[in-house]
Amino acid sequence: MLESLAPARRRLVIAVAGVVVLAVVVAVAVVVVRRMTGGGVADQATPGPVVLVPGYGADLAALDPLARTLVQQGRTSVVFRPADDGTGDLRAEARALGRLVDRTLTSSHAESVDLVGYSAGGVVARLYVRDDGGRHTVRRVLTIGSPHHGTDVAQLAEDVAGSCPTACEQLATGSDLIQRLDAGDETPTGPRWVTVRSSSDRTVVPTDSAELAGALNVLVQEVCPGRTTSHGALPGDPVVLATLRSALGRAVPSRPRAACGGLSGSADG
Repeated sequence: MLESLAPARRRLVIAVAGVVVLAVVVAVAVVVVRRMTGGGVADQATPGPVVLVPGYGADLAALDPLARTLVQQGRTSVVFRPADDGTGDLRAEARALGRLVDRTLTSSHAESVDLVGYSAGGVVARLYVRDDGGRHTVRRVLTIGSPHHGTDVAQLAEDVAGSCPTACEQLATGSDLIQRLDAGDETPTGPRWVTVRSSSDRTVVPTDSAELAGALNVLVQEVCPGRTTSHGALPGDPVVLATLRSALGRAVPSRPRAACGGLSGSADG
């Protein structure tokens, strides 16, 4: 094909191709070196793409209100799709999340990403930051109704049935994974951390399990008193959507201001 081009045009095509290849190599090298050397933390004033991490069962549709709001705010978002329908080993999910982050950084030429984890997705985000190099590639972490200290609901399911899927066992109160994850610093240096929870959540029990020491912890009812936002309604709650802007902007994360509207939140059973 190149042989059919005039010499000058052939040299131009080869030069352009070389520049493109070099740019790709450099982008990949930056990600690899960052992961291998553990060098640097994200520039807090420079937001990159947002990676949305679904909860147990990997209901991707639950993330739609978050994705729509991010588009309205001019942000680019990518959805993490876990294997095993989000019921497998959360440690394997965290490693897979790391691979998605690497691909996202390479394709976007960004220096960092923000992570938004709903329910168990917040635990996966923490595992990635703590164990798989995420503290060097993640700028902000926002978790929404995440059972950081386990949930009695998962423990009850395990007790009643004798066993439950791997992720369910790992999310049970007092599980080995939860104890190890919560040992020491719950919010490792690197990203800035924000959590949102609702006192009407009947899936993450107790609801204080969704807090993290060292994070900005937001309670829906402190912003919009009287709301009865359930676990399943959290991704579409006005407080959560307002927190996307206040937590993931350029400024230091702050408590959101939301148009509360009515006092109800849809039930999730």
